[in-house]
Amino acid sequence: MRVGRRFRTAVAAATAALLCTGVLAGCTAGEPGVRSAPRATPVPAPVWNVSPSSVAAVGDSVTRAFDACTVLSDCPEVSWATGTDAEVNSLAMRLLGPSKVAGHSWNLAKTGARMAELPAQMAEAAAQRPELVTVMMGANDACRPTPDLMTPVEDFRASFETALFRLRKGAPKAQVYVASVPDLMRLWSTGRVDPVGRQVWKLGICGAMLADSQDLGPAAERRRAEVRDRVVAYNRVLAEVCAKDLRCRYDDGAVFGFHFGGEQLSPWDWFHPSKEGQARLAELAYRRITTA
Repeated sequence: MRVGRRFRTAVAAATAALLCTGVLAGCTAGEPGVRSAPRATPVPAPVWNVSPSSVAAVGDSVTRAFDACTVLSDCPEVSWATGTDAEVNSLAMRLLGPSKVAGHSWNLAKTGARMAELPAQMAEAAAQRPELVTVMMGANDACRPTPDLMTPVEDFRASFETALFRLRKGAPKAQVYVASVPDLMRLWSTGRVDPVGRQVWKLGICGAMLADSQDLGPAAERRRAEVRDRVVAYNRVLAEVCAKDLRCRYDDGAVFGFHFGGEQLSPWDWFHPSKEGQARLAELAYRRITTA
């Protein structure tokens, strides 16, 4: 009985030695001074519900539907995110149904807001415990009187990271849809051909991009290119920060890439989305949010 046990032990040791000398490549167990290859840490799969039952919207004048109904006024009833207008068919209406929009959605955006104000808005949103939060912010960080006044990219990043932290602190399971910043240069190229747009822009709308809209000289072109580059950088930040959160979806540049034609822009400022423009934003968001 004792001899048999010793025999089996010796056979097992010899077999292990044989396997580790070439029969099984990569075997390093038991070799002094050689570390075993670390096991790959499994990456958690993103968590996403395509049918959230409540929506909170944060952002700037676009989400407040500024200049969409009347001049120099918010018109949240036609907001792409939480509006109640049937023609717009907002994201909240598509997700919740018309009867539930009033009690299960909140428009917390502020006209004129910049990214530095997003953390406070996110804290407000977290207090409502929504299942989905929509974010559309950044245009005002680029739309300064001059390019040198644009928000630095790292400040933009720090504010966005803080905003997501505030949300996670109060509503850890809330999903987040992040819209890209629109292509301001494309807005310039669309509106500059309209006499009304050219005159309204002289009042100071987005001076860094829209000032001297008919000037095609080298200095003006460099100024506009600088603004566009900053918008591209902002969108890169939105994508990178969102990618680190399992419950966050970036729109993959859908809003940035959308061509706002004259019919999608406000007839009062040729800059903010019209009702039709708001409807197009709702479509883009719904498509991204409901993709499995």
